[in-house]
Amino acid sequence: MSVTRFSPAGLQPHTPYHHVAVATGSRHIHVSGQIARLGDGTPVAPGDLAGQVAQVLRNTGRALAGADASFQDVVRLTFYVTDWTPDKIGPFMAGIESVVEELGLPWPLPPASLIGVDHLFEPDVLVELEATAVSQNG
Repeated sequence: MSVTRFSPAGLQPHTPYHHVAVATGSRHIHVSGQIARLGDGTPVAPGDLAGQVAQVLRNTGRALAGADASFQDVVRLTFYVTDWTPDKIGPFMAGIESVVEELGLPWPLPPASLIGVDHLFEPDVLVELEATAVSQNG
């Protein structure tokens, strides 16, 4: 495996992600911000944060596969969520948990950030996800 994830002692415990990822490999893969759209542009889960989180993870998985990589190679996830408030953590996490097995997501997740933003590029987009991976494939 090209990525080792861990959380050193002294950092906040009980997070749904590891605090550190150490990667070795020859290919750096940067996945642009993925949103809840199908391949033809059709919106997925309008108004449903959990549904949109699940779809952005599915789209990110497709992008990684296109680069001959998987979530096992991911060293960083950055989520952007519109109008973030702490009470949205339940639906946000439900979206992730709904696709953990389907997508083979490592659990806890790779190091991740959740950044609240006023809005994204279209009004129905509630969440966008960027990923960075390092792979030995290719």
